[in-house]
Order: sequence, then structure tokens, then C-alpha cells
Amino acid sequence: MKTFFTKTRIRYSETDQMGVVYHGNYAQFFELGRTEWLRFLGVTYKDMEINGIMLPVISLKCNFIKSALYDDILTIKTVLKKKPMVKIEFDYEIFNQNSDLLCTGNTVLAFMDSKTMKPRRCPDYLLNSLEF
Repeated sequence: MKTFFTKTRIRYSETDQMGVVYHGNYAQFFELGRTEWLRFLGVTYKDMEINGIMLPVISLKCNFIKSALYDDILTIKTVLKKKPMVKIEFDYEIFNQNSDLLCTGNTVLAFMDSKTMKPRRCPDYLLNSLEF
């Protein structure tokens, strides 16, 4: 499975005085999309960390198209770009409840060994859960 959709509602605390979502929150929406994508596959960040794997973000891009507003229901489309090796890359599209495209983005994360702090290959249990 390469594409996953998840929803979230914009909370008041995520907006400015105009009711517009603060731009820094989009990184959190991307994180929500990819963590729920992993969870759907039966993999969690917590389990990876217990097994000595960390996934730091090494690149984040965001293109704003239209503002998200207080109480909007967002759909976060998360797409795995290619088979992960030492890095895993995702594309995102965020839509409001009217299906307006609000934002596109991309993140790249690196698989790292938490003891050595060196890059490592994607764990087999994650590769095995993917359809390529």
C-alpha cells in the first residue's frame, strides 16, 4: 500500500487571530499522515524506537495554495514515493472538506540506528508490509 488518507479537524489552538492555520502546523499534519500510514501497516514509531530505529526528518518541503481555517476538516493524502532503502520519502496533499487543495508537500526521513547514530537500511518487517 503506497497511498493512505487520514482526517483531522482544525483546532482553535492551531490558528491565528484570523482563524487561519499557522504555517508551522503543516509539518505536524504531514507527521500525522505518515504515522497513521505506518500504523495502518502495523508499524509504529514507538515499536521502531524500541527496536533501536529512529526516523529523523532530513528534508521538508511545503507549498501553500489556500488557507486552512478553524474547524475545517482536513484530509491528508500521504503517498510513499518509492521503495525505502536507507531513506523513506513521502508526498502529501491536504484538502479541506470542500475538496479544495490547500497544500502539497514532501518529506524525506532517514533510518538511523539509535545506538550508533549511523544510517541503516529500512527494516525488513516494514519492507515486507509494502506492496511493490
